Amino acid sequence: MTVGLLVFPGINRERDMAIALERSFGRAPRMVWHRETDLAGIDLVVIPGGFSYGDYLRCGAMAAHAPVMQAVRAHAARGGYVLGVCNGFQILTETGLLPGALLRNAHLRFLSRDCHLRVERADTVFTSRYRQGEVFRAPMAHGDGNYFADAATLDRLEGEGLVAFRYAPPTGNLNGSARDIAGIYAPNLRVLGLMPHPEDLVDPLMGGEDGKPLFDSLATALAA
Repeated sequence: MTVGLLVFPGINRERDMAIALERSFGRAPRMVWHRETDLAGIDLVVIPGGFSYGDYLRCGAMAAHAPVMQAVRAHAARGGYVLGVCNGFQILTETGLLPGALLRNAHLRFLSRDCHLRVERADTVFTSRYRQGEVFRAPMAHGDGNYFADAATLDRLEGEGLVAFRYAPPTGNLNGSARDIAGIYAPNLRVLGLMPHPEDLVDPLMGGEDGKPLFDSLATALAA
């Protein structure tokens, strides 16, 4: 299976993500420059974190209009898989592939520390290697990770089982996200956006492997 890893000017997490993907998939992802428009042969599109276009205007707002994103929209419309992490999550909301927005952290401070996430469901291609209700550790590094949506959208996400992860004790909700939401799915469960960085915990030398099950889940599902 082929994984395409998007690269925008200004991002800084694509190499971390490439390492995580290669450990689970057994081969390096294809690096896709933001000006490319052909995603033929790619099964999973990954949008990594960082500061695409320097986070001018709003985080992810400029990247959402990059040429490659039209191809990503078409890929998602065909039922293709998409994973967006941190700035990637912001880009997915800016393109309308996921609802809501990521606002400034509640205390207006950049957060760079570990947090804890609870798995809300374990029956998706992204989470089958976790257990429902399991809490795992993930690093966060963001200034605009405060998930916001109107009450009707939040009710719909919860009612349709589209909340993927929530911030959980012992660290809890550090950025003020509505209803402790740390990640959400599209209705077909093939698009996932989350704010913390599971790719930064995939090897004991990194301090743990808490994030590796997410990538192992994807590798298993896409190989089936």
